[in-house]
Amino acid sequence: MRLIVWLVRAFLFFALFAFALNNQQAATVHWFFGTQWQAPLVIVVLAAFALGCALTFAALMPHWWRLKRESRRSATAPSAPNPVPAASAPGSSPPSDFGAPHPPREGL
Repeated sequence: MRLIVWLVRAFLFFALFAFALNNQQAATVHWFFGTQWQAPLVIVVLAAFALGCALTFAALMPHWWRLKRESRRSATAPSAPNPVPAASAPGSSPPSDFGAPHPPREGL
């Protein structure tokens, strides 16, 4: 399995390396007010990808912080004791703490 993972990594590296070698032409990015930036095309693509990752990370941070805060609150809040289940029908098995019983699986 490790060999397959390393082969996939090597393939991705060489594919990206070939992409970089094939896209060394100068590209011009036109900004506002006549400002422009010239760089190799591979650098422009890499910069756009990095900027997209950074903006996505920045956009998700408030959500992650809120989830983390809620998780801390629920972990520190005292939990209510489990309610005692009503008496079950005679002959049935007692209720389980693991949820509803499931039929056995074949072949496991």
